Amino acid sequence: MREPRHPAPHPARLLTGRNVLVIGAGTRPSDDPQAPVGNGRAVAVLAAREGASCVACADVSSAAAAATAALVGDEGARGLTVVGDATDPGRSSAMIAEVVGELGALDALVVNVGIGLGTGLADTSPEQWERVLSLNLGAPFLAAKFALPALADGGSIVFVGSVAGLRAATGSPAYDSSKAGLFGLTRHVAKEGGPRGIRANLVVPGLIDTPMGREASARRSSRSDSYGRLPLGRQGTAWEVADAVTFLLSDRASYITGQSLVVDGGLNAV
Repeated sequence: MREPRHPAPHPARLLTGRNVLVIGAGTRPSDDPQAPVGNGRAVAVLAAREGASCVACADVSSAAAAATAALVGDEGARGLTVVGDATDPGRSSAMIAEVVGELGALDALVVNVGIGLGTGLADTSPEQWERVLSLNLGAPFLAAKFALPALADGGSIVFVGSVAGLRAATGSPAYDSSKAGLFGLTRHVAKEGGPRGIRANLVVPGLIDTPMGREASARRSSRSDSYGRLPLGRQGTAWEVADAVTFLLSDRASYITGQSLVVDGGLNAV
């Protein structure tokens, strides 16, 4: 496998000694030999590069999870493969228990999941609505529900959302609504985790060049048309999303909780 590269060659070791679980750590397969890395895989690899002792890589695809775990190992950290459907309460609970049982402690959780289905209210079926909400909002809820009691005091949770939660950014009402719901979930988790020093924050990516992002651009010409209007004049990368996640997981963000960090090149500022 071609090793994904981060543009910064000198990590700051922000996560030294931490045990990190990334749910949604795989990158979907692509026939493109130049396919970019996905957000979840970039987060897992960068966490290892920043000194994490172990990064548990969870995904519904065993192959995708194992591929990310191998890349984590290449960075000198332990990569643990965890497989399961994050929308299933029993399996979500079991994944947390598996990681804690294997590592003895869990210091950080990242939840990076999402799917978009349906176009407009008229052409979005109730089944599509339920499926999107189950993954995009239900899975983060389950992960937080089961992980919060298991996290070490002073730990950190980061959800990965979308600028679709800030405005009607896509044609999918289910996607936009589910991503908006993450803002409320993040605040609630921050409230419940606060007494134990556990922080919860939300990273809000904009137009990011990932396999999923390229598929969205192929379906919607309006997405591609937006690139030139971005103040920074380009799409972001999964590594730039991972940098934001890593910062929020680290002690450098020790007094930040219940907040959203928008990583969109200025898309929502102009």
